[in-house]
Amino acid sequence: MATSNVVMAVSRRPTDHVVLQQRLAPRRSVIEQEARLGAVLLRTHRWRLLLLFAGVLLPLWGFAELADGLREAGVFAFDIPILQLARAMAREGFDELFLLFSAIGYAYGVVPFDIALVILLAAKRRLRESIFAAAALAGSGLLNIAAKQTFARERPSLWESISPEDNFSFPSGHAMGSMTLAVVLALLAWPTRWRWIVIVAMAVFVPMVGLSRVYLGVHYPSDILAGWAAAPVWAVGCYGLVFYGHLRPWRGIVP
Repeated sequence: MATSNVVMAVSRRPTDHVVLQQRLAPRRSVIEQEARLGAVLLRTHRWRLLLLFAGVLLPLWGFAELADGLREAGVFAFDIPILQLARAMAREGFDELFLLFSAIGYAYGVVPFDIALVILLAAKRRLRESIFAAAALAGSGLLNIAAKQTFARERPSLWESISPEDNFSFPSGHAMGSMTLAVVLALLAWPTRWRWIVIVAMAVFVPMVGLSRVYLGVHYPSDILAGWAAAPVWAVGCYGLVFYGHLRPWRGIVP
């Protein structure tokens, strides 16, 4: 009888495996709760997280790499070969085309359009959209001026340009200004039916402006890349400040 009682007592005693499972159960519960919370967060804010990564973190990393490389070497391995290739393309028809894109890519196109866009949004009493456009577009120009003075990179001098410039070159003001406008328009147009028209138009315009500056010999290709990288960081940052939380452009307007 005593032996059977001992056997029964031992059989009732939890094994090491059972004890381990009991100890791990609360931890598993916490991990499962955190996983569910992460899934909800990702599902709720997936577009903002994507915008943060593609519009801020990735281009910020790209600009930092370019800036670091500029300070270390002064010129990138791809700069001179691409400039020489652009020079080899030179002909009268291309001169006219790229002079046009260079002109409308800044003083005679982008800048007047920026001003008109802000005024139009304000006139339509779209105050938040107007503030976003003004901060992103004007701030981008001021940021570009400050960056040029900070890096003080001289312009290329491989040949005498048909459209010479006398200020610093890094990052490109044309590239940064046109890309900032593209990002602002894309963010404003995204909730509407116009978004793909805007994206396609800017996908043609922005590269042509950048290419025009290299073709004219007034910018290194790395200047263009730096301008393209800096622009979305600033524009998306302004967007996040103005349209925080659940606010969106044109809220309450049926596109």
